[in-house]
Amino acid sequence: MIISVRLHPNATKNELVGFSDGVWVVKISAPPVKGKANKELISFLSKVLGVGKSSVSIAQGHTSRSKLIAVDGLSQQEIMKRLSSFVSSR
Repeated sequence: MIISVRLHPNATKNELVGFSDGVWVVKISAPPVKGKANKELISFLSKVLGVGKSSVSIAQGHTSRSKLIAVDGLSQQEIMKRLSSFVSSR
């Protein structure tokens, strides 16, 4: 399954901000240098979704703030449920 993400690097902490216009807004503390923010994003999303890092990958937008993230092993509904519950639990 694919989800759309708008990444905000150099944040004070890793945070799933919310869902707007079909896009998940994610803040990551790592800088956008040499793929550090991308690695941190994959690590953070795998933790939030409860899947291994190998199940989460960037399908499109490696050098952009707007990214398409591929998640293996979960349905679209399950992804939305897990991300929504993570946002509401904060």
